[in-house]
Amino acid sequence: MGDVKAAGGEAAAGGDKPVGIVLVSHSAHVAASVAELARGLAGGASGVPVAPAGGTEAGGLGTSAELISAAAASVDRGAGVAVLTDLGSAVLTVKALLAEGDELPAGTRLVDAPFVEGAVAAVVTAATGADLDAVEAAAVEAYAYRKA
Repeated sequence: MGDVKAAGGEAAAGGDKPVGIVLVSHSAHVAASVAELARGLAGGASGVPVAPAGGTEAGGLGTSAELISAAAASVDRGAGVAVLTDLGSAVLTVKALLAEGDELPAGTRLVDAPFVEGAVAAVVTAATGADLDAVEAAAVEAYAYRKA
């Protein structure tokens, strides 16, 4: 694959290393389903590491710092990790992990984007070999998608 040009013309950071994507939801089912949808709409995106982090360790609704940390570690390939969340307390959990400094891989970024549309845009863009900045920009741009 080599250095693929990302949006804006810059070479992808890390050469062949893809940006990892973590999808944090209060529901394990929702997180897994959005990951499946994003991969499917990205043509499978087999080279993009995507991990859902939904619910609690006990299988209930909520968020889990431990599940988020494990998901981020599982997708980290050295090019950064984009974390997208569904609702407010998921955002707070990710922010707390980022503030700790050592709970998430270096280069992990909380992306302010709509959960479903942003996830699809992030995975599609990461599949092109784009760097973390381009992946984040594509996900954030999903706020502008109009349905009417």
